[in-house]
Amino acid sequence: MRLPVLVGVDGSEHAAAAAGLAAREAALRGVPLRLLHASPQLPGAVVPGPALHRLRDIGAQLLQRTAADLAGRHPDLRVESVQSDDAPAGALVAAAGDAGLLVTGMRGRGGFEGLAVGSVALRAAAAAPCPVVLVPSRPGTFAEHGTGQVVLGFDAHRPVGEVADFAFSAADARAAPLHVVQAWAFPAESVSSRSLVVTEEDRADWEDQEVLRLSDVLRPWQEKYPGVTVGSDLMLLHPAEALLNASGGADLLVVGRRAEPRAADGRLGPIAHAVLHHARCPVAVVPHGG
Repeated sequence: MRLPVLVGVDGSEHAAAAAGLAAREAALRGVPLRLLHASPQLPGAVVPGPALHRLRDIGAQLLQRTAADLAGRHPDLRVESVQSDDAPAGALVAAAGDAGLLVTGMRGRGGFEGLAVGSVALRAAAAAPCPVVLVPSRPGTFAEHGTGQVVLGFDAHRPVGEVADFAFSAADARAAPLHVVQAWAFPAESVSSRSLVVTEEDRADWEDQEVLRLSDVLRPWQEKYPGVTVGSDLMLLHPAEALLNASGGADLLVVGRRAEPRAADGRLGPIAHAVLHHARCPVAVVPHGG
């Protein structure tokens, strides 16, 4: 059985954008869409019974309205609804255990004006066992049409199959071009020290070697997905800066996250963390064991 697409809903603009993208993704994959509403975080260890019942009623109504709206837009889509009394972050991570993809808004109802990424989204991206797509409130044409460019952050010296496969698959499903970005900066001492200077000839030789390496490493995925048009760039920039520059006109940015079995709350690397806080398009964070 193919696993469903899971999305958290809380009535916010960000969650509505995430639900719309999740519905299109589920329809594209031919799998059910699972809506999850979790109890909002309240002060105190114990919530009075009547208040809890009212919160559940409000959540049930939100789920019903959202499901009806999405089913109206996607008549063939099977929509399921789930409620949880757990806090949103824990509920999403737990429910992602039997999902093929988790979609969440960059922010929900909490936080403060100007906050780029909320704590729930960060926890989901860092700890969910499946790939997570984080969606800004205005996710661009990726959500609407599915014909925009997909950008993949990649390192030919440490290729990660799960991340590359996700990006190629996403581009293939949408007949979208894939832009592969490999970034690397020369050590500071190599350009500032009098005893070690990188010449233009050195740089050109390095770039030629890296282009060949990148082409060789990507070949298995290009053979697996022959319909995907692939372009690649080597950038002498910090990886996060290179990815953000490349994703300026993109509709999906794909990065990896090393899965840490011993870290219960997971862990986001510095590149993924920076990208999430500054990206203007949906970002897919794909866990991997490499």
